[in-house]
Amino acid sequence: MADLRVITPTGVEAALGESVVEEFASNLRGELLRSGDSDYEEARLVWNDLIDKRPAIIARCAGADDIIDSVNFARENDLLMAVRGGGHNVAGNAVCDGGLVIDLSPMKRIRVDPERRTVRAEGGATWADLDRETQVFGLATPGGEVSETGIAGLTLGGGIGLLRRKYGLSCDNLLSADVVSADGRLLTASETENADLFWGIRGGGGNFGVVTTFEYRLHQVGPEVMSAAVMYPFGQATEVLHDWRDYTEKAPDEATSEVLLWSIPDIPDFPEELRGEPTVVVAGMYAGPAEAGELELQPLREFGTPLVDLSGIQPYTAAQSDFDGFFPEGLLYYWKSLYLDHLDDEVINAMVFHAENRPSPQTPLVIRHLGGAICRVPEEATAYGNRNARFNLSIDATWEDPMQSERNITWTREVWTEMRQFSSGGIYLNFAGFLEEGEKLLHEAHGKNYERLVALKTKYDPTNLFRLNHNIKPTV
Repeated sequence: MADLRVITPTGVEAALGESVVEEFASNLRGELLRSGDSDYEEARLVWNDLIDKRPAIIARCAGADDIIDSVNFARENDLLMAVRGGGHNVAGNAVCDGGLVIDLSPMKRIRVDPERRTVRAEGGATWADLDRETQVFGLATPGGEVSETGIAGLTLGGGIGLLRRKYGLSCDNLLSADVVSADGRLLTASETENADLFWGIRGGGGNFGVVTTFEYRLHQVGPEVMSAAVMYPFGQATEVLHDWRDYTEKAPDEATSEVLLWSIPDIPDFPEELRGEPTVVVAGMYAGPAEAGELELQPLREFGTPLVDLSGIQPYTAAQSDFDGFFPEGLLYYWKSLYLDHLDDEVINAMVFHAENRPSPQTPLVIRHLGGAICRVPEEATAYGNRNARFNLSIDATWEDPMQSERNITWTREVWTEMRQFSSGGIYLNFAGFLEEGEKLLHEAHGKNYERLVALKTKYDPTNLFRLNHNIKPTV
């Protein structure tokens, strides 16, 4: 058979002999996919349909041994390499053209220890997988806002979710992790083992290795929680944002909320006459007794006369998946974010103006209330930066027609650039667009932690084998 055409980490075309590929495949407990194999087309796709890449080979790993073999294979054969967990990253870093994808998606084993209130989960698990297991015991750890998101990428980038003000970020609840490093070693990272690596993976992204297993601290949450989901007429957006701003000034840590400037989705869940109507959505969750949450979240339901009010007590797993249907696999996505220290009238007016001029009604502008447990962790305690920001604004461009991609991406970047005048700097790296700004934006994201991250990258990955991420370049 013909040699396999591949791409090196520096973008040079090369060839791998068939015997080399076959030997690699024979040593895997999982399967190795190539173009033409029956499962290849499905395996190369990710959540964001804007990403259309064709890896040379995909290693569907069955365990840490397969990951070690895959990392060694990529390094020894000078092969471009991507790492896939849930495949939900907006930037599409989980796949690459012409390289090797180390696919953890078959690795979903989860074990809960209800006595210690901990959970261990493999790197291919999603938040839906994890929540399903932990909620058997009425326990949870902070996850994302879409349950189909992988635990790996979200945690390594920080992890902003609906428990954030009470229990912090996903990475703040990480107790340990098993990591395959660039030289093929399986390391345990924790406060007591390889503590520098443990510091770096909590917010430093996938720069330092492949995390095979995550161990999290759990908290008593659920099985039912109080959630707010109120849709007001868009004409009331300015007043609603004013009222919500005042609410955040006094909200307890248990109450996490956010506002979306959006349009009512065109799905059967909503009255037909309202679908597509511009709206301002106030959403939130109470991390405590559901009955107390009804009282604490009630003000969110009284900012005006709602078009729709879906608030109520529901299972925690349902609350965690409420947004899943609005951001399904197969749409086109380009998301950017920034942090805001205040929400004064000028910021509110700018947000409303930009929301009125969205090129796609499926695109929300989302502003999230931060603070609480997030800012009580010292800035230098983890690689995650910008802990003192009060709000996060994300511009979540979402559309269907590929012919509209340039228009939506250009609009998103223009809005992001204009809104930066209200920010003291920094972005949430899980919503970083395609990181077109390069090292400059990484400096802003990590702040004073950046130089420490460069030193850590130089120690654990001096050749930049793990480069398809929010890449921090080593100095060697």
